[in-house]
Order: sequence, then structure tokens, then C-alpha cells
Amino acid sequence: MMEYIVPATGLLFTLQNIIWINLGVFIGAVFAAIPGLSVILCVILFLPVTYTMSAIPGMMFLLGIYCAGGYGGSVSAILINTPGTPHAAATMLDGHPLSKKGRTKAALKIALYASTFGGVFSALMLLFLGPQVAKVAAQLGTPEYFMVCVFGLTIIAGVSGKSIVRGLISACLGLLIACVGSDPMTSYDRFTFGISRLYLGMDLAVCLVEILAKAEKRLDSLKLDTAKMHDDGKITKAEYKRMARPVIVSSLIGVMVGIIPGTGASEASWFSYSQAKNMSKHPEEFGHGSVEGIAAAESANNAVTGATLIPLLTLGIPGDGTVAIMLSALMINGLNPGISLFTTDGDIMYAIMLGLILVNVFMFIQGKFLTTLFAKVVSIPQEILTPIIVIFCMAGAYSVNENYFDVAIALVFAVLAWVLRKLDLPAVPILLGMVLGSMTETNFRRALLISNGNPGIFFSSIYCWIFVVLIIFAVGTIVRGKLREGKAN
Repeated sequence: MMEYIVPATGLLFTLQNIIWINLGVFIGAVFAAIPGLSVILCVILFLPVTYTMSAIPGMMFLLGIYCAGGYGGSVSAILINTPGTPHAAATMLDGHPLSKKGRTKAALKIALYASTFGGVFSALMLLFLGPQVAKVAAQLGTPEYFMVCVFGLTIIAGVSGKSIVRGLISACLGLLIACVGSDPMTSYDRFTFGISRLYLGMDLAVCLVEILAKAEKRLDSLKLDTAKMHDDGKITKAEYKRMARPVIVSSLIGVMVGIIPGTGASEASWFSYSQAKNMSKHPEEFGHGSVEGIAAAESANNAVTGATLIPLLTLGIPGDGTVAIMLSALMINGLNPGISLFTTDGDIMYAIMLGLILVNVFMFIQGKFLTTLFAKVVSIPQEILTPIIVIFCMAGAYSVNENYFDVAIALVFAVLAWVLRKLDLPAVPILLGMVLGSMTETNFRRALLISNGNPGIFFSSIYCWIFVVLIIFAVGTIVRGKLREGKAN
């Protein structure tokens, strides 16, 4: 580990990286503060910017968006009782009531401090757990990697919305799209219909579904009075003491949830909020402006960020949809996530892991000085933002290979995605099917080739059985959560 730290710091602490981190943090916070716009949309929109960068500044830029997005959603949740991102819904329960009591700045400060603690805690867990997981991953063969891919596909159950069946339908469509192009084993054309440009497969243009879904809505401008942010923002020592235990416990919960594919920040924040209420000496305050409730929710959803990178960097399995997009930023630089990265490109991996700590530090600094500015963007009408974002998406599609064919593909998939949205089919499972499809197919076919077609190879080692247990546990946990949601509704 130590032999990589020194060169990693040299790669990380450059003016270019510092600029891209701060730009990513600023963009992520602004995007997440606007209700209806998501962090994953922001990452998709700015992903083409990283195609001309090397691996470290590109990842620092995207990680800045990712981490700041976790904090930015709390701004609108506290100010206007509307979460900027789904995982800020738990923050809203106590953040807005505390704001209505005349303590808006205090609520925003608690959210910022808790988010920073959770983010740094998660980054440290990535730094120390990542290499250990990589050592275990070094012992995995083709059958084990197929089981890892299947484990990764359990993400689909967690991002399927209200209906797992609809999520599975979307995922199958994503897997079908992943088959377009050359066969990974034989290089024969598949589903290209004689179009040579499809030989290399499809990009992630399907994610434009989020934009088109908003384009048909007419949203009223939000009226925000920033004058109510003129309180002193003072947090008492007693309140800091009350927040300490929920922040630590929630950060641990966030890390554990983030490591498991298919869960994510929303689940972590709600679970942590519930635990904080159960442990609190003042549970009656929850829902009425509890500082413990805000701290628990915000530390948990930011603690997920670093944890989702653990399976990505060590096994090549994205922990959630946003991290799946980041996979492209690594692969465009010839870095295929997995065990080889920690041996062949250890300095780059440690630079990225150390950089996550730096991202959270700059998020804290910007939050301290720019919160008022972040708050003002809440009132920007979405009917103005949406056309601008669509234009940038199309420009991004063109910039990938600098040809108009990619723009045409983006338009086709955007229309298809709009139809799927009308059918109430979620978009993220399609994305995950596209990301994991090739990897799953390649390892499956290679394992069967090694075993002369014997499917028993997938249960031939202790690691295979470990992943079988993890798959059952992950699916069971997610399904139980869905059933609880159904009962609550």
C-alpha cells in the first residue's frame, strides 16, 4: 500500500485536478439543488467532457459531481420542502420544519457537516477496504466472475421503482441492446442490420429518457425567499453532542448499504433516519425539526458514495446507476476495473481513492461559502433548464465520436425511452443491463467453454457459493423493502 501512496499523491495534487474537482463539486451541488434534476442525469450530461481527459482528472470531476449531488439535494429539501434528489426526502422531514422555526442556516450547516463527515468516512473505508477486497478478487476465476456479474445484476431489483417485474423487463431490454455489435467470443455481427457503425455497439444514449420525461411537463417557477437565510446559524454544543452518535452510526450504515449493489443512498438515508429515531432520547422531536434526524439522513446518503466504488474498482461491478456511468470514464482510458488495476495501475487507483477525500474537503469549503448561491438556483424554472440540457445532451452525443450518426442514435433511443416511460418501465435497469451485459455474457460463455458445457462449474468453489448466498441475501433484502413500501402505501 505505502509504495503507491507517494506516487499517488504526486499524481493527485496538481492544479488541473484541483480545478476539475471544484468545478465538479459546484456543478453537482447546483444540479442536485434543483428539484426534478438528478445526479445521474448530471453525470450523463458531463460524461463526454471527460473523454479528452486522462483517468485521474476525469474521475475527480465526476466524483465531485457525485459527492456534491448527495449534499445539494438537501438545500431544496430544507428551503422549500421539496427534495432536490430522492435520497434527500428523509432530510426534508426535519430540515424544513427546522427552517420554518427560523433556523434555516443552522439546518443547512448541519446537513453540510454531516454530509462531509459521511463522505470522508466513506472515502477512508474505500482506501482501506478496497485493496483488501482486491486481494480476495485475485483468487477469482471465470466462473466466480460470472457469479459476481449476476450479483451485480441484483442492482436491478433495487432500482426498479414500484414494480420489480417492470424493472426486469427493462433490464432484459438493456441486455438485448448490449448484444448489438460484434460477438465478444467470435466477432460475428449481431443485430447490426448491415450498418457498419453499429459493429462497436451502442453508447448510453438511452439515459436521455429522464430529459424527455420532463420536457412534456410544464412546471411552475418556485418562489424562494432567501431573506429567511439571515439567521445566525448557531448550533449549540448540546446539539453537536446529540448529533455525534447518529452521524457515526449512520455513516457505518451508509458504507454497509453502499457496498451491496442494488441498494443506494435512498435506502441508507431512510434506514439511518429510522435507527436514529429509535436510539434518540428525544424521538418526539423527529418530524418537527430534529437536528439528529437531519444529521443521520445526510451522513448516511453521503457515506454511500465511497462504498459504491469498492465493488466497482475491485470487481468491475457498479454499486448503483451513477457509478455505472463512471465506468465509462475509466474504460475510455484503457482501465478495466478489477484486480489488475491494483497491480498494473496501483498509483492511479490510490490517487482516485485519496482524491475522494479531497473532493469532500472542497465540498465542505464550497458549502460554507456558496450555500446562498446554491439556494438561489432552486427558483430557476425547469421549462428554461430542460431545453438547454437537451441541447447539451445532443452536443455530448456528437462529441463521443464526432459524427452525426451518434446524434441520430441518441434521438432514436430518446423517443424509445419516452415510449417506455409512458408504459411505466424504469430507465435505470436498461442502463445497468447495457453496462453489465457484455461482461456477464463473456464470463458465462468462457466458463462453459472451459468446462465443456458443464454448468456445475458455477458451483465449483467456495467463492461461487459465497456469491450465491450474497445474491439471495441482496434480493431478499430488496424485495422485503419493496413489500414494506407496498404496505406503507
